[in-house]
Amino acid sequence: MVRFVGSFFGAIFTAVTLGLFFGALTIGAIFWMYSRDLPSHESLAQYTPPTISRIYNGEGRMIDEFAQERRLFVPIEDIPDLVKDAFISAEDKHFYTHRGYDVGGMLAAARDAVLSGGQNVRGASTITQQVMKNFLLSGDRTGERKIKELILATRIEGALSKDKILELYMNEIFLGQNSYGVAAAAQTYFNKTLGELAPHEAAMLAAMPQAPGQYHPVRAKARVTERRNYVLREMWQNGYIDEATYNSEKEMPLRSVQNGDFPAFREALPPRDYFTDEIRRQLSGTFGEKEFFGGGLTIRATVDPDLQAAAAKALRTGLEKFDRDRGVWRGTGQVIAADKLGSEADWRAALADLVVPRDVAGWHPAVVLELGETSARIGIEGVEEDEDGHFIPAEDVTWARKRQADGTLGRKARVPADLVSVGDVVLVRAVTNDDDSFKRWSLRQVPEVQGAFMAMDVFTGRVLAMQGGFSYQDSVFNRTTQATRQPGSSFKPFVYAAALDSGFTPATIVIDAPIEVDTPQGLWRPKNASNRFYGPAPLRTGIEQSRNLMTVRIAQEIGMETVAGYAERFGVYSPMNPFLANALGAQETTLFKMVAAYAMFANGGERVEPTLVDRVQDRYGKTIYRHDQRLCADCQLASLDPGVAPVIVSNRERVMDAITAYQLTSMLQGVVQRGTGRGINLPVPVAGKTGTTNDAKDVWFIGYTSNIVAGCYIGYDQPRSMPGASGGGFCGPVFQSFMKVAVKKYGGGKFRVPPGGHFINIDRFSGGRLGDGASGENVVAEYFRDGEDPTFGFMVDGGFGMGSNLPLFAYGETGSDEGGSTVTTATGETKVIPDKADFGTLSSGGLY
Repeated sequence: MVRFVGSFFGAIFTAVTLGLFFGALTIGAIFWMYSRDLPSHESLAQYTPPTISRIYNGEGRMIDEFAQERRLFVPIEDIPDLVKDAFISAEDKHFYTHRGYDVGGMLAAARDAVLSGGQNVRGASTITQQVMKNFLLSGDRTGERKIKELILATRIEGALSKDKILELYMNEIFLGQNSYGVAAAAQTYFNKTLGELAPHEAAMLAAMPQAPGQYHPVRAKARVTERRNYVLREMWQNGYIDEATYNSEKEMPLRSVQNGDFPAFREALPPRDYFTDEIRRQLSGTFGEKEFFGGGLTIRATVDPDLQAAAAKALRTGLEKFDRDRGVWRGTGQVIAADKLGSEADWRAALADLVVPRDVAGWHPAVVLELGETSARIGIEGVEEDEDGHFIPAEDVTWARKRQADGTLGRKARVPADLVSVGDVVLVRAVTNDDDSFKRWSLRQVPEVQGAFMAMDVFTGRVLAMQGGFSYQDSVFNRTTQATRQPGSSFKPFVYAAALDSGFTPATIVIDAPIEVDTPQGLWRPKNASNRFYGPAPLRTGIEQSRNLMTVRIAQEIGMETVAGYAERFGVYSPMNPFLANALGAQETTLFKMVAAYAMFANGGERVEPTLVDRVQDRYGKTIYRHDQRLCADCQLASLDPGVAPVIVSNRERVMDAITAYQLTSMLQGVVQRGTGRGINLPVPVAGKTGTTNDAKDVWFIGYTSNIVAGCYIGYDQPRSMPGASGGGFCGPVFQSFMKVAVKKYGGGKFRVPPGGHFINIDRFSGGRLGDGASGENVVAEYFRDGEDPTFGFMVDGGFGMGSNLPLFAYGETGSDEGGSTVTTATGETKVIPDKADFGTLSSGGLY
């Protein structure tokens, strides 16, 4: 019997031993099989997670940020213990004692699943396993993945310290609201740094990894609060906080940015605009989108906040004035349903959900709540309701007519009800009296006509302001860099620059008379804007008065290949088609290129590359791009002797002779003083050129002082005529408004006269030489090169004859374009000019 019992238990022992052996062998084989071809855990030691790239202005203030995954990387030593304790308590309380996996946790999870019949299935992954899943594996919930997790977790525990593993976890974990990592989440939910978090706030963040897509602090407030309090209890039981702290913190309300308890971090930043979005576009092309959106770049922008605001205001004012002069009301086209207008809370919530421009200074979205006989009551976003309410009075709407469903215009509005209906979403701004006291609320609308403005430093190329349209939130299309349009007569300075370098002088006489050019498209007869011609005139007069016929003759004389070469050298075109009409600005380019080219006139002819960025640093602070490549040995010194300035050596390419640049600048000053840009009036010397295309489809003005160049373009996105618009009359006031602000901040002086030349007085009407003491409105001092013996009275016709007995207008003649008119010709005769003596029309170009 004893032998039988011994044999029985021996057999059982043998079976168990063999079972354990084969079970261990099977498990070992499984782990060996899955351990092959696993991702390398060693790469985690060099892992650099995608982090936010941020843009700062010249004053060091953050103005924008870009990221696909919103993450701020924080080294483990900079993460407060409170935050680490909260996550360890919530996710892996044995983190610092296990070896990558928690056997007790896995058994407890299995027990709960069995007892609940599969209803209560919870994860048992350690923080180390979650790091493996997030970094090296997929998110599939399969047994195969769990096995791989265990293998990799064991390996990584031997390769990295616990703190390094925790650092990877806390910077990688997704916590909802496009926030990755604890630092970004603290900013997203509380607009706080990690060091500013209270225990209940840290616990709420630690609650998020369980179900970040479902734990919304507003929509799932009860669930999030319950989970937060669970984390607080675990922190207390694990000894990280005392009982008194636990009891007080669990009673704290669940506050968040999403609930309106804290201002959003984004609200502290200026609204995204054309400037920072253009930086995104350019740097994404330079460094690649992956590096830009995830490289943690620190970008120092060239923007001047004061000038950017001035540019936006000046352009918007010009566009809005033109739009209101058209007198057509369009509104926003959005409506809030009547059932949402019953309470203030309802209409405010409905208004907040609508996408309307909110980046126009002083403008507010509003909804029409009620229509009266002479006024409309409105509810305004961001403005508290007062006892009487807010109203649009009848006097505000008399400028407009509403476009009907059939496309026709209704009668001119007499009361707001003629333009708006109850529920209409509108834009409004406050109109003030001269003493800035409130006068009334006024209806506004985004203009149909669009435009762009840009300003830059003429010596460094630093773009100080860029406004690519009326409102970035209404249209992200940047018309400064992306809209290619005909520059019109603003291109003419390049023709005149080429002429000055080809033997012309400011006193060279050019014939202003009719031209006929036989082209494959038919006979081309260019004309002046005035539909008149003026006979022989000096080069200066041609550009001051923007004479098309003189410009075409100059281009023909020097050759369009020469003109094209200059345009390409200055970066206006690449390439330029050498057609004669393109001398009048018929080929399309961008405002960005034109302003940069004019900067080279202003700085004396040196190449300058426009830039929106001064410097770019990587996540480690290393400079990977710097725009200013000038040499400055003195700048490395700790100090300089009193009164000694650092010597900066420019190594820029010269693209234009310095004397030519000054001669051209002098003539462009004349454009402002007495030519097509004479509406410009600044306290410092200014030069510039207007541009207006056929049928006024595009209007331009580009001008500069001794240190700043700025340009304006305006036109419909789908080109069409703008009746009554011109470069000087439309863009000129925009330039004037902006430059008044720029001059106050940056000053300006006389344009530098380069060495190697001398001044000679000439008659600006006839081009004849005058004595040194000559004076009068007809006298202008022109700059000639030393050693150059100018020939006065020499005429250029470009190979086109002038004709005979033509009724040439006398100098300064400004007779009406309409109907017949009696004029005095250059020979002293009296002539009657018939209506529209234009000698044909221009098929392309036709610009002034």
